[in-house]
Amino acid sequence: MTPETGKSNASGGSEPLLKRIRGLLIAGFVVIAPLFLTIWLVINLFLFADGFLGKPIQYLLAKFLGIEYFQNQMVHGIGFIALVLLMLVAGWLAKQYLGKRFVEVLNSIIERIPLVNKVYIAILQISEALLGGQREVFKYAVIMEYPKENVYSIGFVTQDTRGAAQRAIGSDVISIFVPTTPNPTSGYLLFVPKQDVTYLDLSVEEALKLIISAGAIVPKSGGGSREAARALGIRLAPTPGDDNSSMG
Repeated sequence: MTPETGKSNASGGSEPLLKRIRGLLIAGFVVIAPLFLTIWLVINLFLFADGFLGKPIQYLLAKFLGIEYFQNQMVHGIGFIALVLLMLVAGWLAKQYLGKRFVEVLNSIIERIPLVNKVYIAILQISEALLGGQREVFKYAVIMEYPKENVYSIGFVTQDTRGAAQRAIGSDVISIFVPTTPNPTSGYLLFVPKQDVTYLDLSVEEALKLIISAGAIVPKSGGGSREAARALGIRLAPTPGDDNSSMG
């Protein structure tokens, strides 16, 4: 064995070890990073609420109630509790007529502020899509060929189409909203024949995560309304333990 051959074998033997170490580091990062980021966000939200709301509240308590303890000591948690109460009150007001009007005026004002409006609108739309009433409009997720053959898009069934659109097309169609990425609150309304639509065994939340992440997040299967899709007559894709698809 020549020195050169020995050197080659040594380097060749070290590569798998380096790859294994690299794989372990990546796997460890994938496990630890979300946990640490979640803890970091929760702690910083807690500290932000304590600093932003806690100090003024303690000042008011010390001034109006005369409790000296609040003047000398920082009581952690007051700001966070105040934030939770504030969200509850804001949610209650938003459901009242005057509260709705106030939110509409506030949104119209913020939408006129350059730069701020982009950030605010993006956060507002994503929040409404994931947590708000728009989620309830979407019955379940489906997949279909769109915008051309052999190219597939995820959409959400909104209703079994009736009326003028149904009569004009002349076939049994359903209304499907196909959202854009990464902003799922804009998109396209499609009227698609039922036989061209396949049910997805995904909850609305998981399908929205997939769309907002541009496909980077692998959704968890399950949570879809399979019975509702079967009743509507949409093609059912096979699930684990199910050998074939069926029509409702």
